[in-house]
Amino acid sequence: MTAKECILSRRSVRRFTGQPVDHALLQDIVATASYAPSWKNTQIVRYIAVEGEQKDRIANECTEMFPNNGKIIAGAPMLIAVTVVKNRCGYERDGSFTTPRGDTWQMFDAGIASQTFCLAAHEAGLASVIMGIFDRAKAEALLKLPEDRELVALIPLGYAAEEPTAPRRKDAADLLTFQ
Repeated sequence: MTAKECILSRRSVRRFTGQPVDHALLQDIVATASYAPSWKNTQIVRYIAVEGEQKDRIANECTEMFPNNGKIIAGAPMLIAVTVVKNRCGYERDGSFTTPRGDTWQMFDAGIASQTFCLAAHEAGLASVIMGIFDRAKAEALLKLPEDRELVALIPLGYAAEEPTAPRRKDAADLLTFQ
């Protein structure tokens, strides 16, 4: 599969089979995703693989604001919690910010890493969807995150039980300008 084929064929999948995700396969996916670019090569993204009862607790207790996300998480054999190490991305060694964007670069890096993870998973035959609507404080407490970490996204992961079609895309002429 070429990079373009991987990008064009990856979909956000919300229904999964019950087949478990092999831990060695997940380690390979994370090893691939570790090549995602990051601010000054800080590599702040960390992944937590959540299964079983802990996954179900997150599905039930952390998705009240969008219950469908809870159903999707519950239906996936594995949930990946995407976290970042705080206070590294966007900073100089003296603690000052490098740009006026402050520490918001960590979200940029987490986004790049999340998409890279999902593309690597897709290439390995797994399906995923990146979620941003959940009770972050509750999920961080359930995951027992250390003070220096922040939960950024949740990615249900497994083998697809559906094959969504690609939604309509804007034409390149609508997305690109030349000056």
